[in-house]
Amino acid sequence: MSQKSKSAPRRGRRAPLFAALLALAVGVAAYFYVDYRHFANSPLAPLAAAISVDVPLGTPLPGIVRLLEADGIHTAQPLYWRMLARELGVAGRLHAGEYALAPGITPRGLLAKMAAGDVVQHRFTIVEGWTFAQLRSALAQDDGLTQALAGVGDAESMRLLGDADTLPEGWFLPETYSYVKGMSDLDILRRAHEAMHKALARLWGARDPGLPLDTPYQALILASIVEKETARADERAQIAEVFEHRLKLGMKLQTDPSVIYGLGAGYDGNIHRRDLDTDTPFNTYTRTGLPPTPIALPGTASLIAVMHPATSGALYFVARGDGSQEFSATLEAHNRAVAKYQLHRNQ
Repeated sequence: MSQKSKSAPRRGRRAPLFAALLALAVGVAAYFYVDYRHFANSPLAPLAAAISVDVPLGTPLPGIVRLLEADGIHTAQPLYWRMLARELGVAGRLHAGEYALAPGITPRGLLAKMAAGDVVQHRFTIVEGWTFAQLRSALAQDDGLTQALAGVGDAESMRLLGDADTLPEGWFLPETYSYVKGMSDLDILRRAHEAMHKALARLWGARDPGLPLDTPYQALILASIVEKETARADERAQIAEVFEHRLKLGMKLQTDPSVIYGLGAGYDGNIHRRDLDTDTPFNTYTRTGLPPTPIALPGTASLIAVMHPATSGALYFVARGDGSQEFSATLEAHNRAVAKYQLHRNQ
């Protein structure tokens, strides 16, 4: 009996200690839970302006945290990042790439962005009327693109696109193409090349009957001339009509942009009489029919104009001097327009 009476007080003393330790543990857990929630839902700091973070392929979560630290962002406890990744169910599912971090983004928002692969989208615009040489120059100057074609010639570039023995001029559809970091100039060319093939095939299949064009390639050539002759949407179909009317009649196209293209580096900014008189494959003043290749990259609107030209009967046009053209059905009317707009302006 005496032994039992001695042990009872010791158990009694342990109970308050256990309760105190339990309360401390609960308090610490509550503190870390609140701190973790604050971390997960608070904006990353300091982040006064938008930055981008490039996450290489295969970078684990701790490596991503180190990348953020290298950019001066306070990342808190690495344990919190692992806890958050598990909570969101994205552990092991974070994508590599370039990510935009705007002021106000939280760790939760960042991991959700990376799990969705919401990478930065860059844009490259191919301008209607560019030549292939201008397109390649613009690609080479785009810092966001990997330069896979540096030092590669045009013929080899076309072979890489699966279109060997095809001259590149005209075969790339002017549009704005989105790309992500790591994509190359060849990737842009491939997409633009495929887009032009699809657009040309689709529009050729729906063309007006009776066009003086035997192949889609001839339509591409003529569309490039229309593209260079006018930037006005309301005139493309009329320009196309004039040239198609001349093709039907066997007349020379007499289009200056084709002559200029044929001059190449010899063009000094002005067309001289000697330029019009010197025969080249692209001189439409000395040769009938279409030039041998496109002279530029035509946009969809110019392709449509060639497939569906106007029907006014126009055979001539002359620049008014304000960016628009005066169209005429007869040589007499055309000569009057020339006298009105060209001779008067020269005087």
